[in-house]
Amino acid sequence: MPRPAKGARIWLEPERRNSDGTLRQRSTWVIRDGSSKIGTGCGPSDRAGAEQALAKHIAEKYAPKRERSRSPSEILIADVITIYLTDIAPQHAREDETRQRCVTLLKWWGLKKLSEVNGRACRDYVAWRIQQPRKAAKPETTGKPARPITPSAARRELEDLRSAINHHRREGLCSEIVEVVLPDKPLPRERWLTRSEAARLIWAAWRYREVQKGKETGRRSRRHVARFILVALYTGTRSSAVCGAALEPTVGRGWIDLDSGVFYRRAQGARETKKRQPPVKLPSRLLAHIRRWKDTGVAQSAVVEWNGEPVASVKKAFARTVIDAGLSTDVTPHILRHTCATWLMQARVDLWEAAGFLGMTVQQLEATYGHHHPEFQSEAAEALRRQKSDRNPVNKTERTPEKASKIVDFSRRAG
Repeated sequence: MPRPAKGARIWLEPERRNSDGTLRQRSTWVIRDGSSKIGTGCGPSDRAGAEQALAKHIAEKYAPKRERSRSPSEILIADVITIYLTDIAPQHAREDETRQRCVTLLKWWGLKKLSEVNGRACRDYVAWRIQQPRKAAKPETTGKPARPITPSAARRELEDLRSAINHHRREGLCSEIVEVVLPDKPLPRERWLTRSEAARLIWAAWRYREVQKGKETGRRSRRHVARFILVALYTGTRSSAVCGAALEPTVGRGWIDLDSGVFYRRAQGARETKKRQPPVKLPSRLLAHIRRWKDTGVAQSAVVEWNGEPVASVKKAFARTVIDAGLSTDVTPHILRHTCATWLMQARVDLWEAAGFLGMTVQQLEATYGHHHPEFQSEAAEALRRQKSDRNPVNKTERTPEKASKIVDFSRRAG
C-alpha cells in the first residue's frame, strides 16, 4: 500500500560540497510538494521567510471549492484557511505574520474536516503547540533548552482559525455554525517599574562596555537600548513603533517631528488596527534628548540606531540589560508601556487625556490601571466612613443598644 502524500511543506536542504571540500551550494529552505522541489531563497536562519513562501505557494497552487451551503463534514479546513489567506489576509497590516500562523494551523488542521472542530480538538491543538519550541530558539548555539510556544500564542492562532471559519460562513459556503473553543486569556501583567528600577535599567544600558576575550573594552554597545528605553518609557509606545520611528517623514515608518515635538507612531500608509497608534506629544525633556541625539549624530535617520542603521528589535539586548540591572526576567520591553500607564495614574492625570496619550480607550485604561490612581474608589470608601447612623428605620424589630447589649452579654452564667 503506498504511503500517503505529505502535502506541501518546507525542508532545510543541507549544503553541498565538491570532492575537494569546497562549498558547492549553501544550505537553504526549499518547498517539497510531491516530487517537486521549489527554492525559497531563504537561508537556514530565515525559517519565517520560508513559511511565508510556503503559504504563498499553497494559495497560488490550490483553488479551493466555493460551493454554497455545504455541510461541515464535506469541507476541508485547508479550503477554509486558503480562502481566508486569499480574501482577508492581504488586508491585514501584518500580512506576513497572519500567513505564518496559518501555515502552522495547516500542519494540524489541514487534512481535517470542518465538522471535526470542537472543544476537545481545540484543546488538543493547544497541547500540541505548547510542546513545540519557538522558531527563534537556537539551543545548539546558546546551550540553553529551547523555550516552548506559550498558550497565548496558541490562542492567537486559534483566533485566526475562528476568523477563517466565520469568513467562510459569511460567504455562504457552509450551512452550519462551527464554534472554535479558545483557551482562557492569560491574566493581565501587573508588573511595572518603580522609578528606581527604571533608572537602574537605563544606567545598565548606558554604562555597559562590550566584553571581548573576557575583558571589557571601551566599546559602548548598548546605548541604543538606553535611548529605546527612554522613548518607550516616556511615551508608552509599543516597542515595534519605537524601533520603527524615523526622524523625518518616511514611507512605511512612523516619525518624530522635532519641530512640533509630536511622535506620529503609526507608519505612513499603514492601516489602522485594534492596537491603535495615535500621535503623541513628547515630554519636553525627552524631546530635548532626541534633538541632541540628532545633533550629535548618534541618531541620524531613526531614533534607535546601531552603527548608523535603524534597529528592527532590541529584544535580545534588552533581556541582557535586564539581567545586568539586577531585575527579574519578567521585565520585557512591553513592561515599559505598563509602567508609563501606571505612572500617569499615580500622577492623577485625567483618564481621557492619559488614554489618548497611550492610544487606548478610557475603559481599557480604567479597567487595567485605574487602581493605581490615588483617588481609586476613594469616594465610596469615604462615604462609608462618613455614615452617621447605624439605625435602619425600616427594621421594626431592631433593638436599642441597651437591650442589644443584654442579648449578647454572655458573661453571666446560667442558673
